[in-house]
Amino acid sequence: MKITSVNPIFVDRYLLVEVHTDEGLVGVGESGAWGYHEATHANVKKFADYLVGEDPLRIEHHWQYMFRAFHFRGASIMGAISAIDIALWDIAGQYRDAPVHALLGGKVRDKARVYHHVVGSTRQELVDNVKQAKAEGFTAVGHLTPFLDEERSKPYFETHVAKIRNAIDAVAAYREAVGDEVDLCIEIHRRLSPAEAVQLGLGIEEYHPYFYEDPVTPHNLDEMEYVAGKVNVPIATGERFTSIWDFAMLLRRYAVQYVRPNVGLVGGISGAKKVAALAEAQHVAVVPHNPQSPVLTAASLHISAAIPNFGLLEFPGPTIPSLLAKRADEDDIVEGKAEYDGKGYLVVNDRPGLGVKLRPDASDRCPYIQRAIITRLNVDGSVIDQ
Repeated sequence: MKITSVNPIFVDRYLLVEVHTDEGLVGVGESGAWGYHEATHANVKKFADYLVGEDPLRIEHHWQYMFRAFHFRGASIMGAISAIDIALWDIAGQYRDAPVHALLGGKVRDKARVYHHVVGSTRQELVDNVKQAKAEGFTAVGHLTPFLDEERSKPYFETHVAKIRNAIDAVAAYREAVGDEVDLCIEIHRRLSPAEAVQLGLGIEEYHPYFYEDPVTPHNLDEMEYVAGKVNVPIATGERFTSIWDFAMLLRRYAVQYVRPNVGLVGGISGAKKVAALAEAQHVAVVPHNPQSPVLTAASLHISAAIPNFGLLEFPGPTIPSLLAKRADEDDIVEGKAEYDGKGYLVVNDRPGLGVKLRPDASDRCPYIQRAIITRLNVDGSVIDQ
């Protein structure tokens, strides 16, 4: 069996990749470098020059070849490698008439607990949507910010005391809204300095969040270690990391309790499985970062099914939090999307490969929407992370 083409495809706000073979098998993958799909698209086409004519079943060899071909890395390159890797695993499963999780050693669970996105531009909207998620059967909610999902065009200002107190009060309101029946995954999106992160972490401890995600930027691992050593809530991070070595350095510092590999960014299914093994050695749980299309959900679900140290799986809702925009209908993109059981879990299916098929007319149903470059500013004109 040989690869005949590798095709990057823009669909809605996603970049998908199809790998075709001379035996008629087609694998689908997705890039997680969502801000730079155009660059990743070019990288996929460059890797295609190598892949066409190769055996698609030599997954690890192709991963190593692409990763080590040049001396450059980064999100757009790793997004391309990840999408291709996922598609190759999809082909391998179809070729062997087995689900991907069976090729990873077999499933260790029949369903994967998920956390549902909660979005709101006001405190009341967030509280109401936490309650709604509970009513829909979810036992965990995430992407749950204590700072509101506000338009990035709106200048920001709060005094320090208001910023910290309002955030603590928000977490208190979320806990009061659902009691102890729903876990809260608190998302900071790197908006705090290390000093602020410690203050807020100590302030929300009594509400027992499942985790405290990305309180500071992940670029300086020593800062994350500093915060983790001073707060009594579990730290989650890793969605921006592009290699197993990033996670190895983080774990070595005991700076994280939940790692968040994005299967579409960390090297695909091959990379995510290795991250999970590194984390397992330190009794750290895996919560795959999964904010995109049903293709990435399918790939993340196979990882979640096959690893012993799985914690939760991110399950996107109908709204993109960072844009406050509606997502495309998943049925317009794929056939065979993951099944939600109404009780807080996605069902692990046994269909060959990933178990999803890209609709031939997905690009027509869901035309590409390019991400605009827009960053939020403080009232003084300086840049703020959001």
